[in-house]
Order: sequence, then structure tokens, then C-alpha cells
Amino acid sequence: MNKKNPYSDLLAKSLDELAQLEAELAAKRFTLRFQHAVGQVENTAEIRKTRRELARVKTALRHKLAQ
Repeated sequence: MNKKNPYSDLLAKSLDELAQLEAELAAKRFTLRFQHAVGQVENTAEIRKTRRELARVKTALRHKLAQ
């Protein structure tokens, strides 16, 4: 993913790729949330990073669907 503008990389992907990425990130976020509740997460920044990436993917997906 491009560090300067990660959103532009997402816009280049197809709808199927974005939907698959959304599902993967949602599952990862779910797992991280439960691990955090139990105290197993060592890198709590990963939760925030995953949440934001999921939001970017959802935004790109909605943008492509609106076109």
C-alpha cells in the first residue's frame, strides 16, 4: 500500500477484491477485540490500524458502488 495515499491503492482494486479485503479486515478486527479483552494483545496499535484500514476499504467500496 502506498504510504502517501493508501486510499488511491484501494480505488485501483476491483469490487470483488475490496469485498474480500473488507471481510478479512473485519475478521481480524473481531479477533483483535477479543484478544484485547482477554489481555493477549501485545501491540494495541494494531487494533487502531486495523480499524482505520477497514474504514478506508469500506469508503472505497461505497465510492465504487456509487459510480
